[in-house]
Amino acid sequence: MLLIQNGRVLDPYTGVDAPRDVLIGDDGVIAAVQPHIDTPAGCEVCDAAGLTVSPGFVDGHVHFRDPGQTQKEDVLTGAAAAAAGGYATVICMANTLPTCDTPQIIQYVTDKAKDCPVEVLQAGAVTKGLKGQELTDFDALTAAGAPCLTDDGINLTSAALCRTAMEQAAARDILLSFHEEEPSLVPSPGVNYGSAAAKQFGVPGAMAAAETAMIARDIALALDTGARVVFQHVSCGQSVALIRVGKALGARVYAEVTPHHLSLTEDDVPAHGTYARMNPPLRCEADRQALIEGLRDGTIDMIATDHAPHTEEEKAREFAKAPSGITGLETAFSVCNTYLVKTGRLTPMQLIDKMSKSPAEIYGLTGRAVAEGNLARLVLLDWDSETVYKTYHSKAVNTPFTGMPLTGAPCAIVTGTCVTAR
Repeated sequence: MLLIQNGRVLDPYTGVDAPRDVLIGDDGVIAAVQPHIDTPAGCEVCDAAGLTVSPGFVDGHVHFRDPGQTQKEDVLTGAAAAAAGGYATVICMANTLPTCDTPQIIQYVTDKAKDCPVEVLQAGAVTKGLKGQELTDFDALTAAGAPCLTDDGINLTSAALCRTAMEQAAARDILLSFHEEEPSLVPSPGVNYGSAAAKQFGVPGAMAAAETAMIARDIALALDTGARVVFQHVSCGQSVALIRVGKALGARVYAEVTPHHLSLTEDDVPAHGTYARMNPPLRCEADRQALIEGLRDGTIDMIATDHAPHTEEEKAREFAKAPSGITGLETAFSVCNTYLVKTGRLTPMQLIDKMSKSPAEIYGLTGRAVAEGNLARLVLLDWDSETVYKTYHSKAVNTPFTGMPLTGAPCAIVTGTCVTAR
């Protein structure tokens, strides 16, 4: 047994925001949540004084590079990074080597993650080999455990194929997750089109219209087909406006936003170089504000890290030749707390909702409340400590947040009766 004492339960499922003890049985199931619980004989005690106890975070968008690029990350190091960041569940994207377009790859990841403190789920691909030409076997992939299907990193450029995918997904109630960038409007990836940073690094950049054009198209297709579609890592204000209208029209669409798009802009790219190169790129301050407002009003449903590890050698290349993407699992809560909660834009409960409850519900993950009868998947959070990240559990260090003063940090996750400290 495990007794978490002296903490404050902060749970968007139940609405509880109050001091509570949480007793977890030997089977890992929450046995009681009460203002005070006497310590049973032989019970391990976890003192959560000064901390909140909440449902563990859920990240619908990570890259563990396994199989195929384990020099950057693998399932085990990715899971360790997720645990350090307060995550109970993560969903890995399908752009592995080979592509996750067969049940065998899903089973490989599931088997490798079976002893991890974090639940690692593997998405399946929409098209074979991510080539955008032939659809995968949707039924086989979801039967193998894929919580969604995605060609993340590659846009489904063919509207006809995209519509067919939506029709098939809608018929099976399968969730699709889309990277929205029209390739012809991305002269060079990783930095905002025409920005001072683009000029400094001698590249044209990626237009915001690349994202908005595809989101507009896919809202129309979602309305036609009834498909459920996630728009990944939304980056600009026009996208937020389109999604708001799409939802009002009845489209079953959802949106995610990353901690880095909520906290940084194109003006931060020169200082961080390739560590701030990402797809979609950091936009302008007006876009950042629109993203925050979209998160506040429910247009954007969830926060996802798009954790994208690369080697130091790759990121050391000149800007035009370096790969896009940054790591994000370990710093996500601290960044969001600093830029959203401590600035008064979100309440602590709203942040927990966007990082835990909302993504769990969208991906069909149940039993996540801090309530009797649920398997314990909890995170202990310190909201006020001064935090500076210098080292990581991930194999990769490609993040602009290293050395940046932040506020708050995850202290531990609790999975069953196992406490994994950061």
